[in-house]
Amino acid sequence: MADPTSPNPQEQPHRTAVTRVTRSDMGRLGAALFGGILVLDSYLAGLLFANRIDQFTMDLFALVGAIILSVPIFWEAGRDLFRGVVGMNELVALALLGAFASGPANYRTAGAVAFFMLISITIEKRTAIGAEAAIEAVVRMTPRTARRVKPDGTEEQCDAIRDLNVGDVCRVRPGENFPADGKIIGGVSTVNQASITGESLPTDKGVGDEVYAGTLNLTGLVDFKVTRKGTDTTLGKVRNLIADAEQSKMPIQRMIDQYIGYYTPVVLMIAGLTWFVTKDMSRVIAVLVMAVPAALVLAHPSAVIAAISAASRLGILIKDVSQIELVAKIKAVIFDKTGTLTEGNLEVSRLEPANDGDLAQLVQVAVSVEHHSNHPTAVAIKKLAAKVGIDVVVPEKYEEIPGKGVSAVVDGKQCLVGRASWLAEQGIDLTPLEESRKRVEKEGMSIVTVACDGKPLGWIGLQDAIRTVTAEAIANLKELGVEHCCMVTGDNQQVADVVAQKIGITEVYAGCLPEEKAKVVSELKGAGNVVAVVGDGVNDAPALAAGDIGMAMGAFGSDIAVQSASVALMNNDLRRIPFFIGLARQTRMLMNQNLAVGLSFITIGVYFAIAGDLGPIGAALIHTVSSLLVIFNSARLVRSGESLGAAADGAAAE
Repeated sequence: MADPTSPNPQEQPHRTAVTRVTRSDMGRLGAALFGGILVLDSYLAGLLFANRIDQFTMDLFALVGAIILSVPIFWEAGRDLFRGVVGMNELVALALLGAFASGPANYRTAGAVAFFMLISITIEKRTAIGAEAAIEAVVRMTPRTARRVKPDGTEEQCDAIRDLNVGDVCRVRPGENFPADGKIIGGVSTVNQASITGESLPTDKGVGDEVYAGTLNLTGLVDFKVTRKGTDTTLGKVRNLIADAEQSKMPIQRMIDQYIGYYTPVVLMIAGLTWFVTKDMSRVIAVLVMAVPAALVLAHPSAVIAAISAASRLGILIKDVSQIELVAKIKAVIFDKTGTLTEGNLEVSRLEPANDGDLAQLVQVAVSVEHHSNHPTAVAIKKLAAKVGIDVVVPEKYEEIPGKGVSAVVDGKQCLVGRASWLAEQGIDLTPLEESRKRVEKEGMSIVTVACDGKPLGWIGLQDAIRTVTAEAIANLKELGVEHCCMVTGDNQQVADVVAQKIGITEVYAGCLPEEKAKVVSELKGAGNVVAVVGDGVNDAPALAAGDIGMAMGAFGSDIAVQSASVALMNNDLRRIPFFIGLARQTRMLMNQNLAVGLSFITIGVYFAIAGDLGPIGAALIHTVSSLLVIFNSARLVRSGESLGAAADGAAAE
């Protein structure tokens, strides 16, 4: 039964798994310490007090210590066999049985071998649960209780998971974490969103701003309305992404798992031949110990956990670690323009009525037609109308055509707002607007044309600022050897070319509908490129799904982003993309290094063990050293990207 005090009963299995493995680790370490002391006493007694202590007492110390050290290993081996798994634990168990069977002379050897192997098993276990520990840390970020505000203004404590509902109003004081996702409806504060975005610099929040579960309220008291709770929150999706990544495997690890079943019989055959030729049990034990593939088993998970840790710190969440191998091979990156390369905050910068018409009528028709739309263009027009005090006429027969525009009936008249090409298709004569429209498009301005009752009313010009780090990110991608940096956009060619020229992109696909963006992706893939698509996760869902790798920018709480993309970028710093590609390549390189280290130690060690130049204790020691080398080599990834995070914080501060 799940712990009723858990933040989420569905998350309890992960919490239990972490606790269980930790206690098991403590048991192994305790056995290693106590048994190791007994074996060490036997060695010291033989060296320092050989004339005062009889041989039986020294052998008894060694036997008891070796048994204590061996029990956890025999337990692991027996459990593996019961589950039908044959791996490294069985090889160690056979080596220990051979040492015990060969008599008192090898009790100390058995104890020393068991000690080093127990340490190696503990290291492997602790490495394997690294991702589960990350899940545990994420779960702890969300408070178990919330302070809900009643309609009369009084507060009540409630369970953040079971009792809190969407639409409830909660109050968060300074120093407390937000218990759910929501929008601030009262108060101002500064919020640390590092748990979501990977950026340590706090963000100012006021009425209307979104807040996310698990983020820390720093300065002010705020009231917010709950929009998502529990596993539906952004933090809940982060937890699910980490869990998915922990359970997935890269192709190279799946290959190791496939052949490990053949590995143990081959090693046993080599050990049998060694006994047949040499009749030396010490060599057989050394072969079995040296052949334990701990370093090979650790080669993949240690590198992956380090990579996930480095990426998560910068707000890069990987749904499936098998994608890391594809990311390392990326040769083409396709960017959406609005909201990805640009800020996505469109603002109306120019109004041009047809035939010197009425500006107020132009804006009123446009804002009325766009009344039900959430498109960035509609948001910008609504903002302008509210600012100048123009009333909205609620439209009838509203229809939004993706990538083209909006059609609606306003005051009994059929009105259109959208692309000039779409209005022309509807039979609207745009000749009076042609000259002025083309002139401003050359300046990089996006144009929305407005028509009513079959006649043009004018056009509205909008502009969107390019992200400050966009040019730097594109340059970094080219330095990494990415051959194609492309931009796809629904804007016209002139607007797209102006933006592309400023950021250093030479391949531009303009005037693209959502399905046409996906077609561009397919064409690049058909040319033999591994293609990454970067978009906002909403309008670009078809293209994100079509790419080999989909990267959703600024994926705060977006279901479509998590579902369509392979990678969720929890902030809008485009420099994360070249960093992630470089991290993937470094991860693949370290995994190959780890495999080379593991195979080299095993091959050379087994050779010297057969030759009699390496004893069982030396084999156990070298085996432990090889495992530690693999872990330390992978750990180099953990601190990757620290300079990028510091640079992002500095840029935000400016």
